Amino acid sequence: MVTGGTQGIGKAIVMRFAALGFNVATCGRDKQLLAELKSELSNLGVDSLVQSCDLRDKKAIRSFFDQTIATFNGVDVVVNNAGVFYPGTITDEEDDLFDIMMETNLNATYYFSKAAIPYLKKSTKGHLFNICSTASITPYKNGGSYCISKYAQYGLTKVLREELKETGVRVTAVLPGATRTGSWDGTDLPDSRFLKPETIADLIVHNYQLPIEAVVEELIIRPALGDID
Repeated sequence: MVTGGTQGIGKAIVMRFAALGFNVATCGRDKQLLAELKSELSNLGVDSLVQSCDLRDKKAIRSFFDQTIATFNGVDVVVNNAGVFYPGTITDEEDDLFDIMMETNLNATYYFSKAAIPYLKKSTKGHLFNICSTASITPYKNGGSYCISKYAQYGLTKVLREELKETGVRVTAVLPGATRTGSWDGTDLPDSRFLKPETIADLIVHNYQLPIEAVVEELIIRPALGDID
């Protein structure tokens, strides 16, 4: 299961697992992108559940999860990838942006993880990945509420790791730096200045494939030239 799987890092993760023969459940908001992804997964010959889901709505999260379990009878990998970014400073940004980013970046991760844990415990190789950010550990100018939400998401991931140690469920915080997704549309920086979404996907698959007695707790990856100011 991958949230926000229709584009960017989320889609790269979905396609990487699908290429390995995994059945996939994912969600997004754009109906056209959902339809296109469904077609691509069908062409790969894997079963999939691709649907719209408002991750700011607890009932919608629960419904999506119930449909996934009814379709596939269980889940081995959950990737909390969906997120939203609006630039601004705490003193200047609109108040509702704080709520939007906390609900999408933090609350959705909390409720999706909570729904997933009972099923991950039943898996022989359950693994929970949370796509955090280097903004989870390094505040930056014009990061405002985004940095706050990502710091909180990172803290949530550390708590989940501690709580699930004895259950066999592995938990990994993934902290990418600047990645060439739609968030950077319009930039005049070359693509070589960014990470590729496929690189993040490859790292997640590699970490999932580690022996069950090993876990990478935190994965920090930045462009070779460092953060973008």
